[in-house]
Amino acid sequence: MSTLDGKVALVTGSGRGIGRAIALKLAAHGARLVVNGLDPERAEETARLVKSAGGEAVAVIGDVTDDTFAERFVRAAVDSYGGADIMVNNAGHTWDGVIQKMTDEQWDMILDVHLRAPFRLLRALQPVISTQAKEERARGVRVHRKIVNVSSITAAGGNAGQVNYAAAKAGLGGLTKTLAKEWARYNVNVNAVAFGYIHTRLTTAAADAGSTIKVGGREIRVGVNPDFMARLEQLIPLGRMGTPQEAAGAVYLLCTPDSDYITGEILVCGGGYV
Repeated sequence: MSTLDGKVALVTGSGRGIGRAIALKLAAHGARLVVNGLDPERAEETARLVKSAGGEAVAVIGDVTDDTFAERFVRAAVDSYGGADIMVNNAGHTWDGVIQKMTDEQWDMILDVHLRAPFRLLRALQPVISTQAKEERARGVRVHRKIVNVSSITAAGGNAGQVNYAAAKAGLGGLTKTLAKEWARYNVNVNAVAFGYIHTRLTTAAADAGSTIKVGGREIRVGVNPDFMARLEQLIPLGRMGTPQEAAGAVYLLCTPDSDYITGEILVCGGGYV
């Protein structure tokens, strides 16, 4: 039996990159997936990859910041599989700028996707979690469920040009620790993984080469200067950036039964760089 056999896992932002790697990792260990992405083709591709490997997956297309998304995403899990066991709040992006040049729109967009969206998703999940826990308690059964919020080492150390992102991820840490206390009565483990520098389109594309992502009808410039990244890699004790698969491994650890007595923690996955 695989470690996650029969578990229902919801993963936001799983159309590409780390999110896709997380979805495929959980599915490989037996979980049934609800995946999500802004781009219908990429989200459906993730679902197809899960299915082609023998797993189960449904795709929910949409922006996690939309007012109706949280209920729609949770409902997909209930309608498709009858409940929910794991939620990974992974969706996100950056929109950098020093504070004197940062607009309210920049601030609000990043706080919305990294903090408000997870709050809404977890609020929508609560009735499902509560109902399942009560039914199991009545049968004398203990089932642990898992929440993993994706954070960043920037939350603890800051990063010039990312006051919005750092503030959002720091807030997510507070949400994680508080919900771990609130949901302990449901036997839910609530933890976070703080990623260091992982190879994704947000960290490997050169910012001065005009790389952008499209979010909410806006073209947002992303990427890191390659010379800067080369210098940074020398500061990482393991000597390199991480891969999406390695990032997914850290999330997986907190979804397994081996983490049943770990809650309210923030696991750093950064190759030793803090």
